[in-house]
Amino acid sequence: MTGASRGIGRAIAVALSRRGDRVAVHYGSDRAAAEQTMALLHGEGHTLVGGDLSSPDAAASVVEQAQQALGQVDLLVNNAAVGPGSSTDHRVDDTDYATWQRVWKTMIDVDLIAAANLTYLVAHSLISAGEPGVIVNIGSRGAFRGEPDCPAYAAAKAGLHAFGQSMAVALAPHGISVASVAPGFVSTERQEEKLSGPEGEAVRAQSPFGRVGTPEEVAAAVLYLSSPDAQWASGAILDLNGASHLRT
Repeated sequence: MTGASRGIGRAIAVALSRRGDRVAVHYGSDRAAAEQTMALLHGEGHTLVGGDLSSPDAAASVVEQAQQALGQVDLLVNNAAVGPGSSTDHRVDDTDYATWQRVWKTMIDVDLIAAANLTYLVAHSLISAGEPGVIVNIGSRGAFRGEPDCPAYAAAKAGLHAFGQSMAVALAPHGISVASVAPGFVSTERQEEKLSGPEGEAVRAQSPFGRVGTPEEVAAAVLYLSSPDAQWASGAILDLNGASHLRT
């Protein structure tokens, strides 16, 4: 479970543990927050793994740490991401070239390539063991509607969706299913300031329900997609945005 320090990742980790799964809680740099997640988990046998997933070697180390603690990893949730925000926004008409390059590289490295590397490592481990498995990618509504303030994020998530569908086809013969969740705006800690500020009402009005999503709703989707009943959903991209953006 990557990016499990807080927000959506924390909610998914808690939901998986409640189901009875043993969870490897991954964090990039905030170990204290990850330890808080660990304290919320149900049951025993969970483990904490750290590493900067933008490094291929660190990604390999994260998988190795998880397997040493848990044994064969049969579920990978690719949630770790660098998201939109004041420190990462990069409008094409309001960003210098050096910043543009830096943000694009960071987001593609973490939001797309890291997920590809982890998928490769876990899939090869499952194939070698002759075991089935599940991979769930956490994408974004932004992949479909566009993110003018943060185009690298939208591009990375669109790539993640496409990558997941390619892997669904490639890994099905090995009994490994791959699906994605594409949430809209979710009320995580990182978004508290925006939701409580002058933009909050407009954000909530994006959905006809008049609210934003919750981390627990994303976790519920992951529970379904990682259940035995959902194998036939392999290749799916589940829109989870409260009808705020409808694809055709």
